[in-house]
Amino acid sequence: MSNTSTKKDIGLFVLRTVIGICMLALHGLPKLMGGPETWKKVGAAMGNLGINFFPIGWGFSAAIVESLCALFIVLGLWTRPNSILLAFTMLTATITHLSQGDGFNTASHAIELMAVFIALALMGPGRYSVDKR
Repeated sequence: MSNTSTKKDIGLFVLRTVIGICMLALHGLPKLMGGPETWKKVGAAMGNLGINFFPIGWGFSAAIVESLCALFIVLGLWTRPNSILLAFTMLTATITHLSQGDGFNTASHAIELMAVFIALALMGPGRYSVDKR
């Protein structure tokens, strides 16, 4: 195994771990613990995509994705599909911020996370992951 390959794998491990823990702790768990009121508010964002039914279900789905998928990203388990789900969630957050007139300064966090999850979907988890065991 080359030194460059090892550095790439360590970099992916650090990226997955930090992004996954932050997503889980700062976004996923608060939404999950917020209950139906929070889920309804979060799920209403799907209206920006023309989906106006079952906001509680969509909000709960976002909370699960930001919690469970983020945990799986940390572990490097099913990294590619989980990254795609998280990237879509961040796309929805980006569209919501921009449609509310928040501007790119506010939407930038969701845009940055979307880019990270797209990159993880393309690159995979690296050697230090459950996927590679």
